[in-house]
Amino acid sequence: MSTPSLTTPSTTRSARAAKADAVTAAAVDLARQAAEEAAADFGVGEHLGVVVEGDRVVTHLFACPHPAYVDWRWAVTLVRASRARIPTVNEVVLLPSADALLARPWVPWTDRIQAGDLAPGVLLPTPDNDPRLEPGFTGADQAPDTDPAEAAMTRVVVAELGLGRERVLSREGRELAADRWLHGNGGPEVPLARQAPAPCRTCGYFVRLQGGLGTTFGACTNEFSPSDGHVVSIDHGCGGHSDVAAEERGIELDDPVHDTISTDDALFD
Repeated sequence: MSTPSLTTPSTTRSARAAKADAVTAAAVDLARQAAEEAAADFGVGEHLGVVVEGDRVVTHLFACPHPAYVDWRWAVTLVRASRARIPTVNEVVLLPSADALLARPWVPWTDRIQAGDLAPGVLLPTPDNDPRLEPGFTGADQAPDTDPAEAAMTRVVVAELGLGRERVLSREGRELAADRWLHGNGGPEVPLARQAPAPCRTCGYFVRLQGGLGTTFGACTNEFSPSDGHVVSIDHGCGGHSDVAAEERGIELDDPVHDTISTDDALFD
């Protein structure tokens, strides 16, 4: 049944000019009883009106007072057979109005995970076709065709070069990370960077990353900076720049009233 439109509490005419059946339109108590049986703990509120569905077919609308179903209504459809004196209940449903509070669209589990959702003990599988990754060099492909000693030497060299991983960051993965970092808290457009005395690339606490990302990003090692331990761009900055040095290391004190440091040489003549 399509969602009925709200009308006056009395009678109405449908688009095809069906006459309101007086018996079914007046059977509010019967419709309320059917709604209460279906609603249970949800409850049934005031009678909102009657919608003419056809000849001897009407739908009574009742408010739903449940706080989780704001602006929803119970729709009870009554039907009276020809020459019958008492209508019968055809259908009872809970329908939303135009301004009803609806649930958000269903999102698959794989699309629900957002940044920061990974908690201790939670495993987040990486798809085998993740565009952010590409196959890395481990030297295992050449191992069956080489001498065991040479294979061992190859693995040592691979490890020293920082390789040996099954998958490494792809170009798309690097671009996604760079875009995310540039527009994050460690980027050059945040208020902290705009008010900084100098950029991070000239700071002694700035340590560049290795690889291609190192041309634009590094890590902050200043424990007093809000960026400490985080990736920052070379154009980022904060008030803890290493070039902001104190002009004086201490203060000058006046001469003491009593000299208790120097010695009088005449006492030892």
